[in-house]
Amino acid sequence: MADRFVYHCTLRWSDLDAYGHVNNARFLTLYEEARVAMMFAGGRAWGVDSFADGVVIRRHEVDYLRPIDYALGRATAEAAPTVRIELWVEQIRAGSFTVAYELYDGEVLASTARSVLVPFDLTAKRPRRINDDERTFLLSYAPAGGPG
Repeated sequence: MADRFVYHCTLRWSDLDAYGHVNNARFLTLYEEARVAMMFAGGRAWGVDSFADGVVIRRHEVDYLRPIDYALGRATAEAAPTVRIELWVEQIRAGSFTVAYELYDGEVLASTARSVLVPFDLTAKRPRRINDDERTFLLSYAPAGGPG
């Protein structure tokens, strides 16, 4: 597999539900933070700014494998607990791409997910095709042999 994008996301007290676990809906927020870091900061580092001009979600799938506690034992005075999110590009089509994720609580896999994203022209209010620079950037996070 090509390089995965790895993002360490800080948990917030507001991420918790009444049981003291990260709320299932907040998993999408954690995945979003990692995806935005890859596409906007990572893309910009590659010279690809166009994702910041518009990308919309077509679909999310999330599998919850185990609950995540806020884990005060892992927190310090300087830092809240974090989770590690690894993401990669699973598929690229002419007008969409699929990002896959694994979310780790310490070394334990806590969730897997995928999102189908569509580049979007916000001015024209319509989907657009993936350009060559975007495709090259996305391929850098695709499995060896290219996305399926």
